[in-house]
Amino acid sequence: MEFGYTLLCEQTPPKQLVEDLVGAEAAGFDYSVISDHYFPWIEELGHSAYVWSVLGALAQATERIPLMTYVTCPIVRYHPAVVAQKAATVGVLSDGRFTLGLGAGEKLNEHVVGRDWPPVDVRHEMLAEAVEIIRRLFGGGYVNHRGRHFTVESARLYDLPEQPVPIGVAASGPRSGGLAAERGDMLVTDRLMPEVVKVFRDGGGAGKPVHGQLPVSFGSDPDEALRHAHRLWKWGLSGWKVMSELPGPVNFEAASQNVRAEDVAAAVPCGDDVEEYVRRVAQWADAGYTHLAFCQIGAERQKDFRDWARAELLPTLRARFS
Repeated sequence: MEFGYTLLCEQTPPKQLVEDLVGAEAAGFDYSVISDHYFPWIEELGHSAYVWSVLGALAQATERIPLMTYVTCPIVRYHPAVVAQKAATVGVLSDGRFTLGLGAGEKLNEHVVGRDWPPVDVRHEMLAEAVEIIRRLFGGGYVNHRGRHFTVESARLYDLPEQPVPIGVAASGPRSGGLAAERGDMLVTDRLMPEVVKVFRDGGGAGKPVHGQLPVSFGSDPDEALRHAHRLWKWGLSGWKVMSELPGPVNFEAASQNVRAEDVAAAVPCGDDVEEYVRRVAQWADAGYTHLAFCQIGAERQKDFRDWARAELLPTLRARFS
């Protein structure tokens, strides 16, 4: 297993995102992922920088750690031809360290351009068509496309990395798991989904990487760490059918007001007991995940988590899961 570090644009100022990844690279994380949002999930998180500007800075500030969007939606707010150009440029700037994670998105981020939010089956159709366009543009040469959802007129990318940028496809159920197997170089999920991993493997994804993400709340006082996680992460327990449909931070505040601390504790390891983290990681390993990124909750707690991960967490995990 490889272990990654999550940069959550919704909770961290843009300059700190760069500083955090420099620190994560020094701490020995295997790779990094970064969110692509227009809004934070709740107002208290308080940030949402333009990820593609941040990625340019990350590519220059680091030397070895791979980068990945987790994930970009190429169907409403962005046109797939523009996503292809952005991704190819980051691939060049990072000397081939970039992976493009793609997904069908959330209304939270996509409604800002004033278009209707399509139903999920249409979003999956749009995502499949977008991946096709992006791959063709990664191949070089001019691309013309007149599809059901997108039109591309004589587009060409002039700056491409030596190897095409790999594409990960996010999934939250059987239909999107099949789409990821068919269209993606890897599967991406934001929660433990063994049934989706199975669909992916059985549908043609056998041997391809499987990426997951685990929110964590590190701290020397487990009770305080849980209170911290409950305050800032209770929105994350809503489930994807809710999370993809709500339009704004105020709606996530309302939807999560009855989430209990014990509900958060069941999803988020809290404290500094390394064996508890090992137990959680084992669940992902048993489900077939090859990559797991840790998302430390709270911008002000990133350095403490990295220092602990470098000294205790990463060495322990590598001893158990290598």
